[in-house]
Amino acid sequence: MDEPIQLDALGAGGPYRSRSRLPIRELGGRPVAELSLVPRLYVQRTMAALHRARTMPADERASALTRAGRLFETGVVGGLGAEEYRHIVSRVSGMPITVVRSAASGIAHRAGEAYRTTRYARPEGAVDDWRDPLTRSGQAVWTRRGDVFAVHAAGNHPGVHTLWLEALAMGYRVAVRPSRREPFTPHRLITALRESGFGEDQVALLPTDYSVADDVIRDADLAMVYGGEEVVSKYGDDVRVLPQGPGRSKILLTEDDWERHLGTIVESVSAFGGTACVNTTAVFVRGDPAPVAAAVAERLAAIPSLPPEDDAAVLPVQPVTDARAVEKYLLDHVDGATPLLGGDGIVHDLGDGSGVLRPAVFLVDRPDAPQTGIELSFPCVWFAPWSPADGVGPLRNTLVLTAMTRDDDLVDRLVDDPSIRNVYLGDAPTFWMPQWVPHDAYLGEFLMRTKGVIRA
Repeated sequence: MDEPIQLDALGAGGPYRSRSRLPIRELGGRPVAELSLVPRLYVQRTMAALHRARTMPADERASALTRAGRLFETGVVGGLGAEEYRHIVSRVSGMPITVVRSAASGIAHRAGEAYRTTRYARPEGAVDDWRDPLTRSGQAVWTRRGDVFAVHAAGNHPGVHTLWLEALAMGYRVAVRPSRREPFTPHRLITALRESGFGEDQVALLPTDYSVADDVIRDADLAMVYGGEEVVSKYGDDVRVLPQGPGRSKILLTEDDWERHLGTIVESVSAFGGTACVNTTAVFVRGDPAPVAAAVAERLAAIPSLPPEDDAAVLPVQPVTDARAVEKYLLDHVDGATPLLGGDGIVHDLGDGSGVLRPAVFLVDRPDAPQTGIELSFPCVWFAPWSPADGVGPLRNTLVLTAMTRDDDLVDRLVDDPSIRNVYLGDAPTFWMPQWVPHDAYLGEFLMRTKGVIRA
């Protein structure tokens, strides 16, 4: 058997292989890698080194990010070629290989554009440097709120590693605690960044067990943490932490011509294997939602069950015991909803220890049904009736809301509602997220501030 890939911690003193190593297994249970878990003292020393380090000049940061993006996408990094990296991520995470390829290209592109895209968040009246001639008569200067940024990363999609690249572009030193589910992407990306010009005291990978995880956050100036409701509850009141919780993205249909939007609805539910926070989890229909739900269910039912490394794969795959646990959670929460797809189960056992999570479509009988807030890691969507009398209440707490409506007054209320973070009008899928559009606001809004400067 091949020796497992060693995913070393990447601290301020270079790669570190600890005695405590976590086996990373592919979907069938075979160990393919070992992730070094670092102790508390190692975290403290690394974070202290990041605090002591000097920020790289802006032009050097921009150039290094561009080089790192190219190396990440096409080069040999840490002994892994690009295609080998994509294959192993697919086999470990269960993400369809086409999604992994697209995500790798997206990371490379966003790395090259990271410095430029931070400009979208900068106030129009601010400049980047106190040396700018405009400060002679008084000007706002855009400055960091701190020096060290920590990230507790998610493993549901490689694309989560595009966002913190902007922190590097803005001059932060960054420490990433990777997900145990998929540590290959951050390890490859940080190795590529170091090989492209970022020092070992500029960006670090700190895999830890749960008892040490909070030390990474505590020793940073600011942090971003991915997770479920428990993460939002734990960090929601900490002004130093930006929680990235469930998306609960939704679609609202208020017109009768829903057939022309059917493709957008299906793609919004199923893109990325249904694993992303921008996937649609609830559709609200003015009038009877049943015909729309039936049409969506018919299309989703036609998606084949395939291993994730197959180029035709669309659906996510998990170890079969994990897939059965997801299935049980879903069926335990049906609670009177009408199944159109998946009511008898959603796991297709591939016979190799892994199972495909097949789509589920359910009807609920009221817009405030609690199931519309359930977000799962596969294409699962709840259809509910909606009327103007219901207002925006059922649509709140949403990362992306696609509203297919001609009611401008309703749009005003949706855009004004602070719990709806993005509003797309018309035939725009909920996963549409180009680099110039904020995800959950611009990251720069959290990391930066303006400071008045005058050189009299």
